[in-house]
Amino acid sequence: MNDVLIHHARALARQRARPGVPETTRAMTDLFAALPDEPDRYHEIFTAEGEVHPHWRDFHALLAAMTPEQMQHRTELVERLVQENGITYNIYSTATDTSRPWRLGSVPNLIPAAEWQEIAAGIAQRADLLNRVLADLYGPQTLLAEGLLPPELVFGHNNFLWPCRGMQPPGGLFLHVYAADLARGPDGHWSVMADRTQAPSGMGYALENRQIVARAFPELYKQLQVQSLTGFFQALQQTLARLAPTRGEPPLIVLLTPGRYNETYFEHVYLARQLAMPLVEGSDLTVRQSVVYLKTLNGLKRVHAILRRLDDDFCDPLELRSDSALGVPGLLEAARAGTVLIANALGSGVLETPGLHGFLPRIAEFLLGEALEMPSLDTWWCGEAPALEEALERLPELVIKPTFPSQRFDPVFGKSLDKAGLAEMRRRIARRPYAYVAQELKKLSLAPVWQSREGRFTARSAAMRVYAVATEKGWLVMPGGLTRVAGKEAQEVVSMQRGGISKDTWVCFSPSTRRETPAVRPLGVSDLLRQDPYLPSRVAENMFWLGRYAERCDNNARLLRSALSRLVEVAGDDDSGLEVALDTCRFLGLLEEDDDPALKLTASLCESEGGSLRGSLGSLIWCASQVRSRLSHENWIAIVDLEQEADRLQPGVMAIGDSLVFLDRLLMSLSSLAGFAMDDMTQDNSWRFLMIGRRLERLQFLASAIARLLETPAATGRTGLDWLLELADSTITYRSRYLSTAQLIPVLDLILLDPANPHALIYQLDKLVSSLRQVGDDEDYGLAAIRDQLATLDLGVLESEMQYPARLPKALAILARLLRDIAAAGLGLSDQLTLRYFAHVDSISQPTVST
Repeated sequence: MNDVLIHHARALARQRARPGVPETTRAMTDLFAALPDEPDRYHEIFTAEGEVHPHWRDFHALLAAMTPEQMQHRTELVERLVQENGITYNIYSTATDTSRPWRLGSVPNLIPAAEWQEIAAGIAQRADLLNRVLADLYGPQTLLAEGLLPPELVFGHNNFLWPCRGMQPPGGLFLHVYAADLARGPDGHWSVMADRTQAPSGMGYALENRQIVARAFPELYKQLQVQSLTGFFQALQQTLARLAPTRGEPPLIVLLTPGRYNETYFEHVYLARQLAMPLVEGSDLTVRQSVVYLKTLNGLKRVHAILRRLDDDFCDPLELRSDSALGVPGLLEAARAGTVLIANALGSGVLETPGLHGFLPRIAEFLLGEALEMPSLDTWWCGEAPALEEALERLPELVIKPTFPSQRFDPVFGKSLDKAGLAEMRRRIARRPYAYVAQELKKLSLAPVWQSREGRFTARSAAMRVYAVATEKGWLVMPGGLTRVAGKEAQEVVSMQRGGISKDTWVCFSPSTRRETPAVRPLGVSDLLRQDPYLPSRVAENMFWLGRYAERCDNNARLLRSALSRLVEVAGDDDSGLEVALDTCRFLGLLEEDDDPALKLTASLCESEGGSLRGSLGSLIWCASQVRSRLSHENWIAIVDLEQEADRLQPGVMAIGDSLVFLDRLLMSLSSLAGFAMDDMTQDNSWRFLMIGRRLERLQFLASAIARLLETPAATGRTGLDWLLELADSTITYRSRYLSTAQLIPVLDLILLDPANPHALIYQLDKLVSSLRQVGDDEDYGLAAIRDQLATLDLGVLESEMQYPARLPKALAILARLLRDIAAAGLGLSDQLTLRYFAHVDSISQPTVST
């Protein structure tokens, strides 16, 4: 009974803290009324007495005045923006599809500016300290000699890289970006749970969170004077450019990603765009004479700095992990020679161990001459006898964690173990004490999360990741960060891999001050560019295949629609157009000879193997994800729409009517994609390879389809020619010109020889020859000759042959052979482009350009 009274009293106190809400409606509109009271935990909005924290009053007043429907509307806005922006977070799993939308709570976490200043000061000091620790470990190793760090904790770490010993990074800086995971205890004070020193993730998500949540609550974002995040990213750009070892030329800085299967790949793409850096994979880089180069279409260009998102041991298969297919052979040699800046320095992952925490206070006194401002959670490395003894004694109240990241086990909560479990854990620790760390179990603070199904807020455990970047004037801490809350109410571990939810972090009530903007070299007339000088070959290849798969999806969708619609329309009657459509489907592997056409074609929509429509859609989406940094926001939304279309194709057989509706919708989406390519993209070399892919695919498909038609009796029949016009998307043009039924000579002229028809073969050949010339290729790979051969085709001769039905098939067969030669020329061109531009097997890969 007392608990009920206490809860009611606190609820009344919360209502009194909300000015401006009518007394009669407070209980009805209070979305927080169902929050549980947990006096032993800090709540981000409410005090232990049920009052609203002062910095939350304005935001709380707005939320308390909302109906559940209004709150749900803002939540749906956030979810829609996440979906439209294509923000994903990949989950490591054995499942085929491991990507899922990024989870973002609509209500931010608020921190007053005065409190943030204390956090920032502690983080800046800690970043400076850890940078000095790295310099010592890979240099004189005084900390080991003085007994301030145990050798087992350093040399037993898989990220202590012996080949980096004695290495001096440019400017002597090992850490360029630092992140810390913070926990707020019941007393409201912050402690460090984990240090992120290798390749800290999440700052891109923090920026994207800000842009979305600020749109959900624009009135409060301005009213609360929220500090901007942009200065942090400008400082990062400036630091990398300042420290990059150049010879006076503008530095080329790249962002190195493991690729699209990495859990935070979206962030890599997003950061590369925000920081104006080429996004590269290991295969895009090469080391020549201890210098790193980027493989571009125009040869090799020197790389001066690398912002890496690749773990230490994967970076160089020659000197580090030999089975790595993600790194750059020879990268360590270049780093040792000082010709490239790597941020963070190779080997910085050695500090990512909770075992270090207990030693940092003494190390701070030794290296800085001052006390550690931002404490760690109380931590005992069991490799020391006194710590082992205390950890074993207090095991039920501690959390057991692995000392090194290479150990694969989840944290174990002592309180969750029974008597037998505790005994077994003690035995495990006693066998290998150096491999275990015991850490205090701090009850994390609680933050509100909106539950759409229940129409109310619930409280979840929360932690915050904050970021710092090294500058000329010291460490700059991002005024905000990535707040993360647990995916379930009772969950104590906060992890995005376990379904966690992110929040924007607002540092409030700080009058905007004039910030120094980084010095930027002024660009003049001599600096003007009309092409991307740093276009990686891999990006050009993926643009090429994006174009091919987009056109292939369009072709197959039109072919399937033509076949299925005729299956419905002819209703058992003979139709030469249907026969040639089915024959073309068999040629492309969409149909077997003995298959039931209706059953097989509708089922083929849902198949993902081979050259099926769904398989091609998957390949299109994959290629688009590889070049996302080259696509506009609107263009990417069209890709997301296509992905949703593909997701609608569930295994099984669709009804013919449903299949036709789906194909119509899909062709509309594909048309949008084509429209963005023509009108939304700068027509540079990356665009040209996209269009070369489209033209080449269309050329091969139509040449093969027309050749097969000409070898059948349907070539001279109206239904067969109608089918060809439909397949070539030229029906409207034909009818508007001739006001007549389809006939052979005008149909062939329109689809083969009309240079104004974007679906004509000669149009494809003209564009291909022109595009090759524009990318600087001095060869046309035989296309010009075969284009001239097609242009000299005399339809008058064919018309005269039509007067002699016995001779007409032979004339059509000769034309069909020419079309097959054209298709073969297209295949040959694809192979030649791959060898020359993407695989770099000829002389174009040899020149090196230092700029």
